[in-house]
Amino acid sequence: YQYPLVFGLILAFCWCSLVCCSRIYMGMHSILDVIAGFLYAILILVVFHPVVDLIDNFNLTYKYAPLIIISLHLALGIFSFTLDTWSTSRGDTAQILGCGAGVACGSHVNYIMGLKLDPPPDTLPLSLSSLTVTVFGKAMLRLLIGVIVLLLTKVAMKKATIPLACKIFRIPHDDVRKARQRMEVELPYRYITYGMVGFSLMFIVPCLFHFIGLS
Repeated sequence: YQYPLVFGLILAFCWCSLVCCSRIYMGMHSILDVIAGFLYAILILVVFHPVVDLIDNFNLTYKYAPLIIISLHLALGIFSFTLDTWSTSRGDTAQILGCGAGVACGSHVNYIMGLKLDPPPDTLPLSLSSLTVTVFGKAMLRLLIGVIVLLLTKVAMKKATIPLACKIFRIPHDDVRKARQRMEVELPYRYITYGMVGFSLMFIVPCLFHFIGLS
């Protein structure tokens, strides 16, 4: 969409500032951690921006892309942490990786089924439509339905994955909070649950909107 550059920069600055400040306020990271993370994000952007279209095309069109995506994200979640004591960082990382894998797999299914194709290049950039009561009401209804579906997906997957992981790895689940701190439970629970949330976001919810006429 075409929008003023200043508006985009202000929005990006505010969002980045809120994320950075919240990490310090919650005591999850130090100021040095945040600065290092910010610089690391810039490095990632510089490295991956030139090949983002190539990666996106691979995710959408390659037949075995979902298998590779899921395997890569699982490996990153399993081998990226060695903790002496439990920390929320491991679960947060698995949550991010799972959601990313779900979004990528949902996009792949959309493309394969021809449900959500990119607009032709000659039509870009798109212009923002005028805000009317109908457009606003439709947007709010989509938001409400989408949030409900995603919350139901999260609750259902959480109810299913934690007991299943405990049963497979023979971990007592009388105390769910304690069981969730075990890597054998935390990683599958977070990865599968938020993987399905990401998949629902990209595939199930848009299909539901199309079915009820809210596309």
